[in-house]
Amino acid sequence: MMTIYEALAEPMRRRILDLLRERPRLVGELVDLLGVSQPLVSKHLRVLREVELVRVRQDAQRHWYELRLEPLMEIDDWLASYRRLWESNFERLDDLLNKLQDEENQHDESHSDR
Repeated sequence: MMTIYEALAEPMRRRILDLLRERPRLVGELVDLLGVSQPLVSKHLRVLREVELVRVRQDAQRHWYELRLEPLMEIDDWLASYRRLWESNFERLDDLLNKLQDEENQHDESHSDR
């Protein structure tokens, strides 16, 4: 069985999730919006169901596909530590750029005094 990360690695599956983020959709809607064949969309939906990123709700003869937020929240929690790492790096870069700007301003001021 595929992992959630492997499922998300496929661009078409991410596009499907983006569309489902807006609202639940029928397979036919996804086919029209994505411009690909119904078997291809169904294949990707099956993978997304297997990793529990989507669920199916049956309404008479129609199958509505909905995004499940819980697995995405787990991924977001895992990524939070990496996000903090990036923020720390950006803060250090910002400090360095401010220091360089201050040094440049001091250099310009010392040359304008002459």
